[in-house]
Amino acid sequence: MSPTDPFALFAQWMALAEAGEINDPDAMALATSTPDGRPSVRMVLMRRHGPEGFGFFTNLESRKGQEIAANPWGALCIHWKSLRKQVRAEGRLVQVSDADADAYFASRSRNSQIGAHASDQSRPLDSRETFVRRVEEAKARFGEGDVPRPEHWSGFRLVPDRIEFWEDVEYRLHHRRLFERQADGSWTEGLLFP
Repeated sequence: MSPTDPFALFAQWMALAEAGEINDPDAMALATSTPDGRPSVRMVLMRRHGPEGFGFFTNLESRKGQEIAANPWGALCIHWKSLRKQVRAEGRLVQVSDADADAYFASRSRNSQIGAHASDQSRPLDSRETFVRRVEEAKARFGEGDVPRPEHWSGFRLVPDRIEFWEDVEYRLHHRRLFERQADGSWTEGLLFP
């Protein structure tokens, strides 16, 4: 029997994905929206998961960062095509602590750290050469020393109040389990028609 704790079930599915999904098992579609409800969605990499939520990192000045600042609700979908499974979650987006952002930033490759300093993520770029020049300038500025986390770079956790686990079944007779968080923090579980 599958766990009735949605995070335990997610950990089981994630382990299957890490063992069998050939590309980016941690890729997820993240949807945010403006205060007036205009949505946008993009692929990001899930870097944390557990009872505190699903975590990712980004430039706070990017479109997604600005949308989260204005409207802290989001949704995500993780689809493992080769496993014929997907997970959907909806909830509040909460910024991680500076210590967590620092620790994750320090774990990134040096080139990724440099890129975080060189990029004005989501803003117009006049030419690729401009970005390449900015990368080279950042490399020169930091030399061989540590690359600090930019102040405008951090992470978020989507703290779900709904999580759906979807499994493909022949003839579109899919199996859908829905977990909903209650006011006391416990979870209820039910099924959805496919």
